Amino acid sequence: MIRTGIFGGSFNPIHNGHLSLARQLKERARLDEVWLMVSPQNPLKRESDLLDDRLRLEMAREALKDEPGITASDYELHLPKPSYTWNTLQALSRDYPDREFVLLIGGDNRALFDKWYHADDILRHYEVVAYPRRGEVTGETTTDGIRLIDAELIDLSSTEIRQRVQEGRSIRGFVPERVAQLIETNGYYV
Repeated sequence: MIRTGIFGGSFNPIHNGHLSLARQLKERARLDEVWLMVSPQNPLKRESDLLDDRLRLEMAREALKDEPGITASDYELHLPKPSYTWNTLQALSRDYPDREFVLLIGGDNRALFDKWYHADDILRHYEVVAYPRRGEVTGETTTDGIRLIDAELIDLSSTEIRQRVQEGRSIRGFVPERVAQLIETNGYYV
């Protein structure tokens, strides 16, 4: 079985913190590959400046061109909405029976996990690995069936990058060069 980590997010835009985290999770959770699952609107979030799905996917694919074992996936974009992780995992398991899917979530989602659609079923059928978010204590532990992986975090968010763009400040060094070029050339987030 191929161990495939599912790292979902809006990636609005993808940034160097996402890449660093995907590399670390691949190694520390002993995964063969990581799929960055570009997600449509999160049912638990309301975000007014969410860039079009295909544009976020294009940026993610550009960012990952030189990342072995880490790819951007549009799989969830083709599923019925709202997009619930349980539905995605069920469909992935059906379509890719040669893979063992491992759900990768942030500490903020770990705290809300009991509110997720079919949370208990996800925990029964899939390994769930959480990475810490800002200010969270790190160390490999297991809590409520969710394994916390110690990971070095880059203090960066997509919100901060969008704000820098809106303020006319450089995003070089915060996002992969190819992504910076796409954002600047196309006027995203202005």
